[in-house]
Amino acid sequence: MNPAIAYHELLTRRNFFEGAGLKLGGLALATLAGRSAFGASSGSPSDAGTVHPALPGFPHFAPKAKRLIYLHMNGAPSQLDLFDYKPGLQQLFDTDLPESIRKGQRITTMTSGQSRLPVAPSKFAFTRCGKSGMWMSELVPHLQGIADDITMIKTVHTDAINHDPACTFVMTGSEVPGKPSLGSWISYGLGSESNDLPAFVVFTPTFPKESQAQALFTRMWSSGFLPTKYDGVALRGAGDPVLFVKNPPGVNRDDRRTMLDALGRLNQKHLERLADPETQTRIAQYEMAFRMQASVPELTDLSGESEATLAMYGPEVKTPGSYAHSAIMARRLAERGVRTIQILHRGWDQHGSLPKLIAGQCRDVDQPTAALIRDLKLRGMLDETLVVFGGEFGRTVYSQGTLTKENYGRDHHPKNFCMWMAGGGVKKGSTYGETDDFSYNPVENPVHLNELNATILHCLGIEANRFSHPFQGLEQRLTGVEGAKVVSGLLS
Repeated sequence: MNPAIAYHELLTRRNFFEGAGLKLGGLALATLAGRSAFGASSGSPSDAGTVHPALPGFPHFAPKAKRLIYLHMNGAPSQLDLFDYKPGLQQLFDTDLPESIRKGQRITTMTSGQSRLPVAPSKFAFTRCGKSGMWMSELVPHLQGIADDITMIKTVHTDAINHDPACTFVMTGSEVPGKPSLGSWISYGLGSESNDLPAFVVFTPTFPKESQAQALFTRMWSSGFLPTKYDGVALRGAGDPVLFVKNPPGVNRDDRRTMLDALGRLNQKHLERLADPETQTRIAQYEMAFRMQASVPELTDLSGESEATLAMYGPEVKTPGSYAHSAIMARRLAERGVRTIQILHRGWDQHGSLPKLIAGQCRDVDQPTAALIRDLKLRGMLDETLVVFGGEFGRTVYSQGTLTKENYGRDHHPKNFCMWMAGGGVKKGSTYGETDDFSYNPVENPVHLNELNATILHCLGIEANRFSHPFQGLEQRLTGVEGAKVVSGLLS
């Protein structure tokens, strides 16, 4: 049921029956959500007392992964300089991209006015890694060490060619703003095991100062047309992780509990009177904020971590707001039952000076990302945690602007780019898909982003084409109203 439509229908009924004094609020709420004010499922005894219950009937089948950690490299990393090794390009340096390869595909206005599209081979050396022999760049020496734990997908493709719609698409399955994000869909369907932390947590860490960063929009972790209680909660990197998480001077925890109980009763009366689902969200969020006053300080206290673990994540692990700190926080949140953790690292938009800038980006993320995989594995958590790493599209083989052997830039390229997955439900030490000699077109096993999202949901026990919510006359899905297939070649 669409909450907005239901809300207005209930208002009309309430006005009609107001004189009769009928108490429809409780019935309307039960019809609207089938849950108590604090989110517990009305029909599942096992959900009693659960703050973030799953929808009835979820998961659809036994999942391989219990949780998702999504590492989004905002701005689009160059697959040619990281994971898609094309040694033959060295002989084609500064030659024109053949029309037989471009095939009339659209390019952005940033390079459409260039007189030439000169081929720019990567200046970085590549190495075969692990038993699988997966190719990786010298830029990511730590990721090279986990090659046998991941599945590299070389042929991901998207519909968008510019950052804002592409980021919206990769996170919501649509270029049109207003749709729920991946994490919100998962929270809505599966809930969370944690009663003291949000079901969906987001980090937006710092990035090298010289990098060219695209803006981040909250729609990338928004609940869209779903109730707002499924929004991602962004933990800050400076000051308190959550604003006002501490009580002001003179207010103790018992005082806060008394105040919230009184406020909860007032909100409950408002909910019974109007049946507005956003009041239900407000009740749940006040309660979660109270619980987080105790859980967040414990979450962010790294004093219990071993020196070996901290060293594994790198020198910035104790710096709140850094990528390394966000990575260890992701593991700690996963341990505490949070369903979806998302880290969005900016600065990967390298239209010029790519060799210098991408090296700085990799220094930020390479060691902590590899450490996260190793840490999960050492704790026996990797098999139940799905980790996804990637951007919103790829980069062109031709140079934007001046080209030399040591310096070049790359424009946006939506036709193929690399992402990788590790953990629950996916193969280990595997490469899926292949591109042409210019990393410009998929030639084997293309993977659309909707198919990738369908596969992510599958690992979590959700059948994507059965997971929908009515909105604007359509059964809306994360994977599009047409549905999408699971990429079985990625699965273990």
